[in-house]
Parts: sequence; structure tokens; C-alpha cells
Amino acid sequence: MTDATPAAPLVLDAVALTLPSTAGPVDILRGVSLTVGLGERVAIVGPSGSGKSSLIAVGAGLEEPTGGAVRLFGEDLARLDEDGRARLRRGRAALVFQAFHLLPNMTAEENVATPLEIAGARDAIATARDWLGRVGLTGRLTHYPHQLSGGEQQRVALARALAARPALLFADEPTGNLDGATAASVADLMFNLVAEVGAALVMVTHDPGLATRADRIVRMADGKIQA
Repeated sequence: MTDATPAAPLVLDAVALTLPSTAGPVDILRGVSLTVGLGERVAIVGPSGSGKSSLIAVGAGLEEPTGGAVRLFGEDLARLDEDGRARLRRGRAALVFQAFHLLPNMTAEENVATPLEIAGARDAIATARDWLGRVGLTGRLTHYPHQLSGGEQQRVALARALAARPALLFADEPTGNLDGATAASVADLMFNLVAEVGAALVMVTHDPGLATRADRIVRMADGKIQA
């Protein structure tokens, strides 16, 4: 008897997201359907306000949709509470943002090791050192975020995201805060490491060159995926 084929890491089925505002309800996502396959790298592009970051937030279970269904690793997120969604993501889905979101009172090593420790890894420190070495920061293990450049902070964020070898990486403008040369270096690193761990990638970007490195480009406008 053969094992069942693993579920697609991410499936959005007619997802809607409407948020309140002082001017009345605002439709952020309007019937978005998207499937991301195992190991597939998908770039989400479109003008500001088109719903790109909201797609990632809903797909990762950080925001609850107001319509449709989201399945992460085959699990219907509507059936899970916030804690359940966090448990589902742990070790399987990771996120990297334009803002680096490093803990300011922790060293680079601690920023990478702490999520591994929370997940129960026994070799968290050794793994953190290994991954910081992979991103070229062996000499910066004990530095705090304020002692690191923007590019170095994003490298720490990448190491933290990928150290658990997730099946899916969400990246929201991962090079948006970096200068051109540093952005290119971080992009190379991200694609190489995603390939190494075999993760699928859902990436929001305004950079056309970065988008063309994905397997597929999905264009959004006015809360919808364009045909």
C-alpha cells in the first residue's frame, strides 16, 4: 500500500476579506483562489493596496477571512483557533517580512535558537550557529540587532525562518528595506536556501527582477487575482 500524496502546502478557495473602516466596510480580498504546490515558488505582484500582503496574512492564518476557505497543509484553518493555527505553523510554515522583526534584547544566535527551543529542538544552539554560518554571519553570533546592518538583520531573519526546515516560507517584501546590492545578495541567499530545504515559497514583491526568479508569477489588482 502506498502513502497518500501529501497535501498542497497552501490552498485558498474563493477567499474574501472585508475589514471595517470609518468610511464603511472595505473589501480587501474578493474571491481569491490560489493553490501552491509542494516546493513551488510563487511571486505575488501588483500595485500597493491590491491585497498582496493580506493574501499572505490570510494564507498563514494570521488573519481570518470573512469568506471562502484556507487550507494550510491540508488543514481547514476555519476549524482551528489561534493556538491551533500557531501549532500547525510551528516547524512547518515560516515567515519573513520587510521589517526584520528580530527581538532587540536577543543576540543573533538567540533570535534563531529561541523558536527552535520553543519547538522542542534539543540542539537549538548548534543549529542556530550552523544556519547563521550558512548566511555568512559566523562572526556576528553575539551581536544584537542594533549592532547589525539591515542586510545582516534580514540574513538573521532568513536563518531563523529556515532553521526548522519548513515546508512553506511566506516572504512579504523580503528585500524591500535593502539597497540594491544587498537586496540582490539576500535574494540569492533566500532562493538557494529555500531550494536546499525543499520549501515552497509564497513571496510578495515589487521587484520585477526578483519576481521572475519564481516558478510562477501571480498578479493582483483590486483584491483579485488577474487572469
